[in-house]
Amino acid sequence: MGSFSIWHWLIVLVVVLLIFGTKKLRNLGGDLGGAVKGFKDAMKEEQNKPTELPREGDAGGSTIDVEVKDKQQS
Repeated sequence: MGSFSIWHWLIVLVVVLLIFGTKKLRNLGGDLGGAVKGFKDAMKEEQNKPTELPREGDAGGSTIDVEVKDKQQS
């Protein structure tokens, strides 16, 4: 009862084709494929991007001066 046979899936496919039409489904598939391709390209760019830690003194041109006070232990 829980599994569908190939005939059930073919009937579902025919109903979907009748409701949406082949042109709309083709456009949907192309949009989905383009989105996946764009995502993969962005992931490759991010992996190839060199990661550098900021050097000391390269903190955006501003320095924060802080006074440190020693805590006295009792």
